[in-house]
Amino acid sequence: MFTGIIEEIGTLADVRADRGGRIFHIACRTVLEGMRLGDSIAVDGVCLTATEIRPGGFTVEAVGTTLGRTTLSGFTRGRRANLERALALGARLGGHIVQGHVDGVGRVASIEQRGELTLIDFSLPEDVAAVTVLHGSITLNGVSLTVNEVPAPGVCQVSIIPHTWEHTNLADLRVGDPVNLEGDTIGKYVRHLLGAPAAGGGAAAANVRRAWGYEGEGA
Repeated sequence: MFTGIIEEIGTLADVRADRGGRIFHIACRTVLEGMRLGDSIAVDGVCLTATEIRPGGFTVEAVGTTLGRTTLSGFTRGRRANLERALALGARLGGHIVQGHVDGVGRVASIEQRGELTLIDFSLPEDVAAVTVLHGSITLNGVSLTVNEVPAPGVCQVSIIPHTWEHTNLADLRVGDPVNLEGDTIGKYVRHLLGAPAAGGGAAAANVRRAWGYEGEGA
């Protein structure tokens, strides 16, 4: 489990193909502290396992299914990546609950500087859009962010403060770039338990949907 508060920006020192997947060696310093083989680490929001630790960096592997549902397939040597170690029990939860399980890939639609802030609009896959609400949480390339606006169906806007802009790789984004997205964990569970408004489900879910006006007379 993670919080979406980036600890360090690492650099892809080496990328190589391996049995349908890829092996990434990431140069870094801060996240190496206390890291052990087998530890989970979020790389641009993707939960991966440290398979090797060397002075000045660590190695992770991504299988074909991970490459197919995240932006990792486009990672090349020299790219900067957001890094976060798994949350330790008793630590402050500064962002929100992040699993590192990417729900889908969106694309940057616009980037606008507005005073000190930077507004980023990006497309949302259907599964992510279903659990995205105004002022709720969303994870973009591993960064915990607040939904600033939903300007159109399937589009989300976030507002980036200068500190986040300077201490993550969001400043590297350009219009059209793909981004890893993870929807709000609590929202995903609530939606699953209650079912989609038009879907079937248990009696409890039906009662809640009816109370909310999703079914019944006049719905």
